Amino acid sequence: MKKTFMAVSLLMLMMTGCSSPDQSHVATSTQAPTQTATPVASPSPTLSPSPSPLNTSSSPPKVPNPAVSEGAKPDHVVIVVEENHSYEKLIGNASATYINALAGQGAFFTHSYAAAHPSQPNYFVLFSGSDQGVKDDSCGHQFKTANLASELVKAGYTFAGYSEDLPAAGSTVCTNHQYGRKHSPWVSFSNVAKESNQPFDQFPKDFSKLPTVSFVIPNQDNDMHDGTIQAADDWLKRHIGPYVTWAQSHNSMLILTWDEDDFSKDNHIPTIFVGPMVKPAKYDQHITHLNVLRTLEEMYKLPYLGGTSEVPAIQGVWK
Repeated sequence: MKKTFMAVSLLMLMMTGCSSPDQSHVATSTQAPTQTATPVASPSPTLSPSPSPLNTSSSPPKVPNPAVSEGAKPDHVVIVVEENHSYEKLIGNASATYINALAGQGAFFTHSYAAAHPSQPNYFVLFSGSDQGVKDDSCGHQFKTANLASELVKAGYTFAGYSEDLPAAGSTVCTNHQYGRKHSPWVSFSNVAKESNQPFDQFPKDFSKLPTVSFVIPNQDNDMHDGTIQAADDWLKRHIGPYVTWAQSHNSMLILTWDEDDFSKDNHIPTIFVGPMVKPAKYDQHITHLNVLRTLEEMYKLPYLGGTSEVPAIQGVWK
């Protein structure tokens, strides 16, 4: 009987000893998780020695801009700025058939807003990320701060502004016929080359000779400031339409926007991007002039100007 009891005890002791490797494995797993460890646990180098792109993209930048940084970099961008009309006055208006056609063939931002009233502060924001302390349309300002033109040139790109009725290249006059310097912000920055300031009749007919980024400023009869919606729409179709057609097969883009609305409640304006890198659709993301400038900065890897460091680039519209 004693022999039987001792045999049974010995057998139980051996069975108990067999469980010790499992306990040892659990302790090791706690100290150094294996590939099967839950992702919630604190990671260690042995868990993921070669992180996958999926894992590395799980921590977005503070100001997200994935679509621009991944893809769109137009060879040329032409920015046309119109005047003083709200989204509600233009979209669906039979007098703005070309503008509405552009909205249908590009990225059409239904929640786009200007920064201020009157005109000039908006142009400064779009060009430099700041109104530069200017709250009116006064003339004669001269700034040395960084801006879209100065940063493009530093990065090896090119810039020009083409203003209708500008009397001569490099002119700094405040007005001439229907030209107003308040609508041509680059003129007020001493770090922008004078030869970058051109009359609109110098806008290249061979679009491949356009600078990397350019502004086109119609005169005040043709930008809706003093003239009609119909006149501005016709001017846009006649003078910019050929570029839009060319851009679709030449990796180039049009940005059409407004400086401000007509003093309606929210300063609500249309903004439209047209080009082969754009997915045509209506987009309801809230954007301002700062988001447009931030997008250009991301396209060409430029430093952030003024308030653009606080806003995201435009996302989700790129092919």
